[in-house]
Amino acid sequence: MVKTASTMLPLGSDAPAFSLPNVDDSTVSLSDFNNEPLLVIFMCNHCPFVVHLRDELAAFGNEYQGKGLKIVGISSNDVENYPQDGPDKMKEEAKDAGYTFPYLYDATQDIAKAYRAACTPDIFLFDKEHKLVYRGQFDDSRPQSGIPVTGADLRAECDAVLSGEPVTEDQKPSIGCNIKWKAGAAPDYFTG
Repeated sequence: MVKTASTMLPLGSDAPAFSLPNVDDSTVSLSDFNNEPLLVIFMCNHCPFVVHLRDELAAFGNEYQGKGLKIVGISSNDVENYPQDGPDKMKEEAKDAGYTFPYLYDATQDIAKAYRAACTPDIFLFDKEHKLVYRGQFDDSRPQSGIPVTGADLRAECDAVLSGEPVTEDQKPSIGCNIKWKAGAAPDYFTG
């Protein structure tokens, strides 16, 4: 299990636009969330780091969508070499995991590149103006760390955004498996 860290996109960056197919066969776009805080999570089905967070991520999604946070998960992995991350398997995973947020498929990997995503999970929190206010870890837990999965880091930042308070500038990068880039398609910023 190779650990890859988030690139830590600069705070204040605008959310790159996206329009991607969801597991329910609808299309979900950034513009669907105008004037609403948005959490974008690059994730996939098979990554042990995402699997480690799976139950708490589903619970977090249910809780925070109820508080007014919009959430999307995006899978950008190369499905030719990782078929377990393809759209049909994503539908199964969303249902089995209990994800109530859109789970989108980035077939071209262009959206992952626009966000400078490097790993799964790679987490980006935008305020209601869609300015990046947090990019970092879910919490300190990692597979086999013995640390409970709580989502403490992300919860604190989402609570701040939802209450109009500033987020902390001391942000720890997310750690996970590298995004599985198509042959020859790894972006310049990716060093994993």
